[in-house]
Order: sequence, then C-alpha cells, then structure tokens
Amino acid sequence: MRFVIAMMKHETNTFSPIRTDWRRFEEWGAYFSADARRAYEGTAMPFGAYLKLAREMGAEVATPVAAEAMPSGPVEKAAYETMVTPILEAVRRGCDAALLDLHGAMVAETTPDGEGTLLESIRAIAPDLPIAVTCDLHANLTEAMVRNSTTLIGYKTYPHVDMEVVGEQVGRILLRALKGEIHPVMGWDRRPLLAQTLRMGTDDEPFKTLIRLTREEEAKGMLAATVFGGFPLADFADAGMSAICVSDGNRDAASASARRLMESAWEQRQELLYRPEPLTQAVARAKAIASGPVLLLDHADNVGSGGTEDVMTVIAEVLRQGLEDVAVAAVWDPTAVQQMAKAGVGATVTLELGGRTDMPSVKLKGTPLEITGRVRTLTDGEWIVRGPMYTGVTVKMGPTAVLDTGTMQIVVVSRHHEPWDIGVFTSVGIDPRTKRYLLLKSRIHYRAGFAPLGRATITLDGEGVTTSDNSRLDYVRVRRPIFPLDRLNAPPGRQS
Repeated sequence: MRFVIAMMKHETNTFSPIRTDWRRFEEWGAYFSADARRAYEGTAMPFGAYLKLAREMGAEVATPVAAEAMPSGPVEKAAYETMVTPILEAVRRGCDAALLDLHGAMVAETTPDGEGTLLESIRAIAPDLPIAVTCDLHANLTEAMVRNSTTLIGYKTYPHVDMEVVGEQVGRILLRALKGEIHPVMGWDRRPLLAQTLRMGTDDEPFKTLIRLTREEEAKGMLAATVFGGFPLADFADAGMSAICVSDGNRDAASASARRLMESAWEQRQELLYRPEPLTQAVARAKAIASGPVLLLDHADNVGSGGTEDVMTVIAEVLRQGLEDVAVAAVWDPTAVQQMAKAGVGATVTLELGGRTDMPSVKLKGTPLEITGRVRTLTDGEWIVRGPMYTGVTVKMGPTAVLDTGTMQIVVVSRHHEPWDIGVFTSVGIDPRTKRYLLLKSRIHYRAGFAPLGRATITLDGEGVTTSDNSRLDYVRVRRPIFPLDRLNAPPGRQS
C-alpha cells in the first residue's frame, strides 16, 4: 500500500498585522519529502502517529510536506500554494490513502477555507480516496472539510497534549476501513456560537464537561467524537463552535451524537464568555500573593493566537507597581536582540524595547518601553521540547537575549514563540521554579509546561490583537446573527 502523509497547519488571526509568507513557515519548521519524515518521526504529533501506523501496515509512504507556522495574519498565496502543490502532486502519482495533519482554521489570500479547499482539490484528483484528517481543537469546521474527508477528528485537550493520541485514533479508523472491517460515516452539527478561547481550557468548565460528553459518545459506540471550540479571531463565515462524530455505517446516529454535543454547548454559552478585570487591579492582586511562582498571563498579546508579542502594556504596569523577581517570556524584538548582542554579555544597556508593530485592526500604535538592564544571556534560541506538548519538536526562537533589569528578567526573541514549555526559560539559563512571578504571553497553552509550577494564576487584560474584548474587534465576514455579537436567547436550529 502507498500512503500520502502530510502536514499543513496555520491558525489564522484575520485581525493580526503579522505577515504570513513562506518565510513564516520556514521559521517554525517547513520540510519536504524525506526531510519531513525525518523531522517528525518519533514526535508526539499526528504526523508522527501516522508514520507509526504506516510502519505497522508495511506501507510505502510519501511525505510531500510538513509545514507549520506560528499564528498570524492570512496566509499569502505563494505560501499556500507551496504547501498544497506537493500534496496534490503526491496524490496524483497514486496512493491508497491520505493521512493529513491539519489545523482547521487557515484563512488564505485565495480562500477563506484553506483546509476545505485543499480537501476539495484532493477529491477532484481522487474522488474515492480514503482520507483521514486530524484537526486542532480550535478548528472552524466547514462543510467542505466534512464533505471531502472520510474520517475527521480533533484534539480533546487544551493545551494540546493529546495530538499523537487522536492522530493515531483517526488513523486506525481509516486503516480498519481499508481492511473492510468498518464503514466510517460522519455527522456534524454547529450553532451560531463564537466562544472565547480563554474559556476553552479542557481542565475548566464548561469544556471539561463537553469533553467528558465526547468520551461518553465514544463509549456508546461512536468511533470518534469531537467538540471544536473554534477560533473566534478568524473573521470568516464559518468561524465558531461545532461538533463531529464518526460512526460505523450509521450516519443518523453520528448526526444525533453531534447534535447532543452542540445542544450542551449552547446551553452553556454564557459560560463560554470571558469576564475581564481592570489591569491595575489584577496586578495589585498578584503583588499581594506572598509566594510563587505566580503565573501572570498577558493573553491579549498571545503570539499563539496571532499576537505581535511586542505589546508592552502589561510589562509596564508590572514594573510600575514594583513586582520583583519576575521572568518574562517573551518579547519579540529582533532589533533589541541585535543591540544587546553588540553590547555583549554583562553590559548595561538602555533600550526602546518592543512596540515595533502597529495594529490597525484594533486601532493601536506600536509603543516601545524605554528600559535599562544588564545583558544576562545570548543564545541562538534553539532547543528541543521535552514537555507534554510538541514533545520532541525543535523550537527555533532565533537569536535570543535576556535583559535583566534587577527586578525583571525578560527573554527577548527574534522569532515569535508562545511559551508552552519551560524550555523557553531553561534554554537561556533561567530556572522558572525559583521565580516569584512568571509573566507569559499565553492564554491556555502555558499550562502544558507551567501549570505544575504555579501556586496561583492571574489573567492580565492588556492590549493586542488577541484581545477577549469583542468591542475592540470589527467583525464583517462572520455569519450573523451569532452569539455573543448578537443577542440570541432562543435555541437555534441545526446550522450545518
């Protein structure tokens, strides 16, 4: 047998000013052919799970591309075609199945539904090809994605520590279908519900219950059941929550399972909204906590959702209120890194840090913060993830420096990176376990590496294009009416 195994992943924040060209993918990791296989074999990723299953089957494998980029603005035409073209060429050469590691919230210049368009193109070449798809929990599921897949699944954890597990689950469904043991069919459902990412942590309610319900549906006979939180910062028609279930030959049962899941989500819609707190008040609460580490989340500038990672609002307030023994991960500022590298380790420098990026979608100008400190560390920014999320993957932060102000140690990077693993600190000589405060530009993924360390966690409502304040976002393409942008009190009918 011959399998095509490929990865094409990007979570597109249509409000983000960060350019998503091919270089953006190369900075995180973009590999072709045998290099793709070498990069991800043995990793805890769906791609790695697919390769393991192929070995079990003794199948020949084509790995045309494995590419992922940190969330940012719409994917440029050339970058999208650079990923899609080799996948289609591999399918055109002939194969018995395709196993795809996708995200599910890619908006490109040429299509608002990057994954659905890819799958439609594959189907045009091979109408009957068995196709398995793994998506992120934040996928914005579309009709095209469902119609053109044989079986589709999403992560059940946020932070995403089960990527390999669900990749193997959907892969085994496809392998059983190839052997004639089962006949997978899917049912999906959605509601006009734009949940907020800060309320999608799967250790928290209401998502904790929603995930339990998916497992109950599987226990009752579904081959796979998924609730997608969706990615609300992608302003296009299909953004929002959905559910999909895979059954052995019973589409009505799969549809009924998906409908039950979404009815439960709709009932909890008020709990899927984040309640803000004034920044000065939240920082003051943090200052009153006697021992740490205390985790401080600068979530409105979360690069893992498309933030610029150079908004200094929260850092400035933490400094103003005099919090001490703070480690920050991270501030994106290649210019500042160059200045610190030129000065050298041990030198005292005064910098205009951060504030390099304007954010017109939320009417914010980039505003740097003048800050003085000692250059503590200089590194190449490369390290391997050892924690439970992206295990085995090499992180490439680019040239990296640590600025030590005396009360705050700031990791400054040349490439955007969300701090979901303690390696962001340990790779530059900081032991996060010993700090009183860890200020992280993250929403929920920080939990993968940092939750076991934190004695308390405080969300700090700063500024940026990953804000949870819907009044700052000008939605023009999402389908309407939709909750909470519109008042919807009566349960809507099935939307799919």
